Amino acid sequence: MTLPVGEPLETTIEEPEGSLEALAAASSSEARREVAARYPECLAAWATLGEEALAGGRSVEAYAYFRVGYHRGLDRIRKAGWRGEGKVPWSHEPNRGFLRSLRGLGRAAGAIGETAEETRCAEFLAQLAPDAPA
Repeated sequence: MTLPVGEPLETTIEEPEGSLEALAAASSSEARREVAARYPECLAAWATLGEEALAGGRSVEAYAYFRVGYHRGLDRIRKAGWRGEGKVPWSHEPNRGFLRSLRGLGRAAGAIGETAEETRCAEFLAQLAPDAPA
């Protein structure tokens, strides 16, 4: 006898059609911001902007970009059936915008001294995507 499972063991999401291609073709920060404006649901765009800001020493700006990607991604995985348990695998490329935003949010939080948030994000990423690269 199999017991019904109330939620998926793995949750996957998709990026808006054409958004990843547009992001890959964007050759400047300005062009990547335009992709985020054209495709505000593209989690990879928010993660990319956050990574650029963090690399440029703009921690507060990075935190804001990553926070957008994280919250939009959390909404999206919940809509896809995630209810607080199960994996959101890194191996599914469209999940990576959300997972990169979560990782980046933790790093940006650490950069501004918000250590509790930094730890929470690292633990959450490890729980969701144990297959994510270090």
